[in-house]
Amino acid sequence: MVGIYVGSTSGYSGKNLIAMGLGLKFQKDGLNVGYIKPVGAVPVEKDGKMGDEDAFFVQDVLGLKEDPEVVTPVLVTEEFKTKAFGGLTHDLMGDIKRSYEAVSKGKDVTIVAGSGSMYSGKYCNVDAVEVVRTLGIKSIVIDRCSKELNYDYLVVLKDALGDQFIGTILNDIPADYMDEVKNRLTPFLERSGVKVLGILPRDPLLGAVQVGELAQRLGGRVVTAKDKADRVVENFLIGSMQVENFMTHFRKNKNTAIIMGGDRSDVQLVALEGECPCLILTGNIYPNDIILTRAEVKGIPIIIVRDDTFTMSKKMDAILSRLKLRDLVKIQQGAQVVSNNVDIPYIKEQLGLK
Repeated sequence: MVGIYVGSTSGYSGKNLIAMGLGLKFQKDGLNVGYIKPVGAVPVEKDGKMGDEDAFFVQDVLGLKEDPEVVTPVLVTEEFKTKAFGGLTHDLMGDIKRSYEAVSKGKDVTIVAGSGSMYSGKYCNVDAVEVVRTLGIKSIVIDRCSKELNYDYLVVLKDALGDQFIGTILNDIPADYMDEVKNRLTPFLERSGVKVLGILPRDPLLGAVQVGELAQRLGGRVVTAKDKADRVVENFLIGSMQVENFMTHFRKNKNTAIIMGGDRSDVQLVALEGECPCLILTGNIYPNDIILTRAEVKGIPIIIVRDDTFTMSKKMDAILSRLKLRDLVKIQQGAQVVSNNVDIPYIKEQLGLK
């Protein structure tokens, strides 16, 4: 049985992107692919069965129909956590091993997807390092750039996993950081025994969300230009500053949603004239009629939310960091990014695949 564990140095680093991209490429190469997510952190019900949200999604993308209880043998619900913290769980690793054997039967390669970081699940002995060792499979680890890369973490993982660690994929690298990653960090990592399998540039499309989905996630109401709810938001800016300062920041950021109080008509008008993708007005305060009319004319949705600006900015930050590849355009783009930037032939060679 050939398996590859897709883990990461932290949560929300692109595991779905890589698992999906590798799976689609393996299938395109004529391989029979299996998929398992041993530990699921987002329990949902589908067709009367409980499973992990991400696992359901990746299975759909790869066209797989395995029983969710087999695909995700450890599902982290509130009840599970109560038992785990009390030391009342059974042999969870045994469940994972049996599920892996069942899913891998008749497959050329099985993708084993991680949850959280490589040490998430340590509290109940199902962390990624232990899973990789127990299943006797190879692993790759994604490190997503969040201000900087976790190069120390990667070196520690190499020491922990040895030959079972194939290498790392450096994800979401901004253009202004690319030279340092290629010319300084990559040589350092490879001298430390960490093979760099790919460097994925930051792709705005993969980190974007449509206005309609954003309103739903924020618990808000779209009150203008509802037919433009498919506009795309890539980041956000808080419009609490003076108009002159706001204009300076706003011009530098494309596809930026503006969050502000409903009473700041001066900044709202500047944002509308600057063609922002949407306005998010906090405190459940509606703008004046001039703003409403101008938003309709410009085709810019306004979302009204109950929360204050600070709370809303935290929610926005969480949403944009946890976005998942949920539509066809993102799936196709993500698969292409992986295929173009990851050394898949090397990975196949390390797995013994032709």
